Amino acid sequence: MTELAPALIKLAGAAAFSIAAVGSALGTGTAAMAGIGAWKKCYLQGKAAPFILLVFIGAPLSQTIYGLLMLINFNKLANSIGAEGAAAVDPAIWPAVLGAGILGGLAVAFSAWYQGKTSASANDSIAETRQGLTNCIISIGIVETVALFVTFLIGMAFK
Repeated sequence: MTELAPALIKLAGAAAFSIAAVGSALGTGTAAMAGIGAWKKCYLQGKAAPFILLVFIGAPLSQTIYGLLMLINFNKLANSIGAEGAAAVDPAIWPAVLGAGILGGLAVAFSAWYQGKTSASANDSIAETRQGLTNCIISIGIVETVALFVTFLIGMAFK
């Protein structure tokens, strides 16, 4: 099992990254659909389409970066098993790391998905009223905080 442990820990990183990326795809897709609808409303009303809506559409992409950070941390952990001069890492840690990768990836994915939903509402609001940009950005940032906490705490747990 000692030889298998690094591979399973690397699988945890791949799972965290992949699941987070799925959440980013769901979030950006949701926000993009709303952005396109908001631009359509603007064009039908003869108003200029706000460029800022692209910021809302892209907001959920940051969660893919958080998944990448988990992948990098888990790969470092896996590479330290059996490495000379490295701190002793118990290979039996792999179930905890694999679970953290899957659950952490899911938490980040849901953050991305709901950030996309929040961004979709922001798209509609800004296109229609041209007001409340700061409140929309803060709301989107609050949803992002979930992914930040998860990534930070999982990184701290396996240092």
